[in-house]
Amino acid sequence: MLAQVLVGYANRSDVIVLALPRGGVPVAYEVAKALRAPLDVFVVRKLGVPGHEEYAMGALACGGVRVLNDEIVKRLGISDAAVDAVTRDELRELERRERLYRGGRPLPELRGRTVILVDDGLATGSTMLAAVKALRAQQPARIVVAVPTAAAETCARLRSDADEVVCATTPEPFRAVGMWYDDFSQTSDEEVRELLARAQQGATPLLKRDRP
Repeated sequence: MLAQVLVGYANRSDVIVLALPRGGVPVAYEVAKALRAPLDVFVVRKLGVPGHEEYAMGALACGGVRVLNDEIVKRLGISDAAVDAVTRDELRELERRERLYRGGRPLPELRGRTVILVDDGLATGSTMLAAVKALRAQQPARIVVAVPTAAAETCARLRSDADEVVCATTPEPFRAVGMWYDDFSQTSDEEVRELLARAQQGATPLLKRDRP
């Protein structure tokens, strides 16, 4: 469904699809295959509220970018020390995933390209916002946020940061991303590596650097 909405980006040499792992990778794989575009990952980690880790108070992206939801931090009375502790833990996991998924290779060349940034859905949008802010440093020509399902208000907020936001469905009430999937089982590291390898085997040589 998402690939159909993005069909205008098909068969373009300037387009690359970047997935937010892990859940965004199976979605991005299908999008990249349909658009005949190369696939890679852009690692971002949610910063969960201590004791309620599924509730995001912010996010961390490669390149040292941290985005905090100041309203949530203030409302819940989360201390600077607690935020820094969560950040340190998630930075270690971010670095682990970077090594595992990319094997030490840098990001592909993004300057002047159209980047389609894909996740499995948007609830608060913190991780996607961190990804967009971090990607700006790579100077792409255009950043397109693309997800199969999202909260309508989150899509609206992201439009001030991304060049385009494509939300295939915005059901009401939204509640959670997983509600709108028939199968929302957790994506494993092995599945991420397998899909990236499969995409590499079928990709046309559009990138300046090798991808995992």
